[in-house]
Amino acid sequence: MNFVDGEIICIDKPYGWTSFDAVKRVRGALLRRLRVKKFKVGHAGTLDPLATGVMIVCTGRATKRIEELQAGVKEYVADIALGATTPSFDLETEIDATYPTDHITREAVDEVLHRFTGRIEQVPPAFSACKIDGRRAYHLARKGREVELKPKVLVIDEIELLEYSQSAIRIRVVCSKGTYIRALARDIGQALGSGGHLTALRRTRVGNVTIDDCLPVDRAARLIAEVPLEFPPDYPPELIPADPVTENNNLHGPAEA
Repeated sequence: MNFVDGEIICIDKPYGWTSFDAVKRVRGALLRRLRVKKFKVGHAGTLDPLATGVMIVCTGRATKRIEELQAGVKEYVADIALGATTPSFDLETEIDATYPTDHITREAVDEVLHRFTGRIEQVPPAFSACKIDGRRAYHLARKGREVELKPKVLVIDEIELLEYSQSAIRIRVVCSKGTYIRALARDIGQALGSGGHLTALRRTRVGNVTIDDCLPVDRAARLIAEVPLEFPPDYPPELIPADPVTENNNLHGPAEA
């Protein structure tokens, strides 16, 4: 593989890892294999720590394709608890209010989901990476500061109800870049008159890349350690490692790189 000219590595981001953790793990494996101290690695689309699924990691000159890859349509499977809200709209924060759910029917859920398909406006979560006066919104929110974000226009192509009960639903969402599924959970809960928050999220597709195309992070690191390497003609010969470096790879968590 030619990591310098650029490779696209599709990984299944683990639960609890930040997107930076995943990129750092791949970069660490590359630094060890290439025997260099710096190497350009980036990802095409952030996933929250409590989410899992498709993450596209680009190496070398392929990082120039990040913006193109980020623009791809996303697909998610989301679990939403009804009857309760949290400040972060997911499990990062504790429940702050509860509501009845006895009035919720499957027909009501179907009708509400239909309202959120097409071109809509969505207010991003306060616990998000959106910037306010140069600072990330989540830094302010976690300090208890008031956060006001403007609505953004986005497109939701499909919402499919996969499972239903009066207290929880599972949905499949196909949407554009910039969609916050946590905010969608908030808005669905509000529309149902019950409140709601996200309890699980899995990204199953980005553009043409599906979860079936993705490797667990440890397997991706092992692949980097073991595959034959290729280098572009203009790569400095003195930087080409003489032998594969396969030993001492930490395959059990974010690398210190």
